[in-house]
Amino acid sequence: MEKNERLKSLDAFRGFDMCFIMGMGGLITAICALFPQNGVTDWLAGQMEHVQWHGLAIEDMIFPTFLFIAGISFPFSIANQKAHGKTTGQIYGKIVRRGLVLVLLGAIYNGLLRLNFPDVRFASVLGRIGLAWMFAALLYVTFKTRVNIAVSVVILVGYWLLMWLVPHSSDPYSFDDNLVGAIDRVILPGRLHEKTFDPEGLFSTIPAIVTALLGMFTGQFVKLSSEKFSGDRKTLYMTIAGVALIIIGFAWSCAFPINKKLWTSTFVCAVAGISLVVFALFYYIIDVKGSSRWSFFFRVVGMNSITIYLAQSIIGFNHANNFIFKGIADKLPEAWGHLVLAAGYFAICWLFLYFLYKKKVFLKV
Repeated sequence: MEKNERLKSLDAFRGFDMCFIMGMGGLITAICALFPQNGVTDWLAGQMEHVQWHGLAIEDMIFPTFLFIAGISFPFSIANQKAHGKTTGQIYGKIVRRGLVLVLLGAIYNGLLRLNFPDVRFASVLGRIGLAWMFAALLYVTFKTRVNIAVSVVILVGYWLLMWLVPHSSDPYSFDDNLVGAIDRVILPGRLHEKTFDPEGLFSTIPAIVTALLGMFTGQFVKLSSEKFSGDRKTLYMTIAGVALIIIGFAWSCAFPINKKLWTSTFVCAVAGISLVVFALFYYIIDVKGSSRWSFFFRVVGMNSITIYLAQSIIGFNHANNFIFKGIADKLPEAWGHLVLAAGYFAICWLFLYFLYKKKVFLKV
C-alpha cells in the first residue's frame, strides 16, 4: 500500500480493536469495579465478557471486527500490487501463502511446537482469519462485485438453511447438538475447544468468509475517486449500509439467533453493520475532516496488530507488570490494586509497540 493511499483511519480503527486484545477490556472492568452496584458500570463491565451462547456483547465483536478490517485493507493492497507489476498468478500465490501462514501461526499459538499432536488444537483465531480472508480474497480477485454479493447472500442463507433443516435435535442451535459440532467432530483433527465442537472450526468458517467480503466491499467503496463520491457522501452511505446490516441481523435473529461460537449469519450481519458504522466514524473524523493527531495512540497498535497478538503468548508482559506495579497494587485497596495492574499491563504492551514503531519494525504476514 502506497503511503499516500494509506488510510490513517483504518490503522486507528484496527488499533482501537486490538486494544481490547491487549487488555483494554480488563482495564474498563477494573474502572467499573470502582463504582459497584451502578447500572451503567455493571452493564459496561458485562460487555467486556463473552456471552455464554446466544447474544452479542462488545467482547464478542473484537475478533470478527479484525477480520472485517482485514477485508477493508485488501482492495488497497491489490491496487498497490498491480501498480508494482504483479501478475494475477503472483497475486493468487501471495493470497494463498498469507492464508496458510496465518493457519500455521494459529497452530503454533495453540501449542504446535510442543509436538503433542493429539492434544493440539488446530483450529484457532488466526487460522479462521487466514482461511476466511484467503477464500474471500480469492473470490474478490476472481469475480465481479455483483457476483460476490450474490455469493455472500447464498452463503448466509445457505448456512442458515443447513443449520435449520439438517436434523439433529429439537433445537438445531443448541450447545449440545448442532451441525457445526457434528461436522467438526468428523473432519477436524486434534482437540476441539468446546469438546463437542470448536468455535473456530471448519464449517463455521464458511460464513466468516462473508465477514471478510463485506470488509472488502467497504474498502472498494472507500477507494472510489473523490470526484465520484465525496468523503461526506462515503461516510453517509457507509453509515446507512451499516444500519441496514444491523437491522437485518437483529430482525433475522428471531429465526436464527446471533451466536459468535456458531458464527451465525445473523452474527455476520450485526457485527459487520456495527463495525461499518464505527469505521465510518473513524473515517469521517480522521480522513475526511483531517483530525488525526489523537489517533496516533491507536495507530501505534494497529500497525503491529499481529505482533501484539502473538507477543502476549511469547513475552512475559505479566512478569514485567508484576515486577513494576505489584508492590504498589498490594498497598492499595483491592479494587484500586486491580486497576493499577490492569493499567500497568496495558501500558507495558503499548510501550512495547511504541518501541517497535519508533524502530520501524512491523510484522507483516
